[in-house]
Amino acid sequence: MQEELNQFERSNVWTLVDRPSNQSTIGTKWVFRNKLDESGNIVRNKARLVAQGYTQEEGIDFDETYAPVARMEAIRMFLAYACYHDFNLFQMDVKSAF
Repeated sequence: MQEELNQFERSNVWTLVDRPSNQSTIGTKWVFRNKLDESGNIVRNKARLVAQGYTQEEGIDFDETYAPVARMEAIRMFLAYACYHDFNLFQMDVKSAF
């Protein structure tokens, strides 16, 4: 949990301000996951702080949502293109994307 909070601070994703008297706050909750390896052994515990979406109002609390998800067909096409042009590909893991 502390690592997640440290990433928020390093990325400057929020600023603590006083709540306006005529507005309610958006709740948050912690989501915990165990990351498993191919054998099913726990290799890492992960925690994320998320907003409780049912209390948000579009246009006030957020403008749009975006989830970067790639379809398998797009990945195959990208790999075929990279192989055809002899590109070097590298894999990376993004811990925190803001």
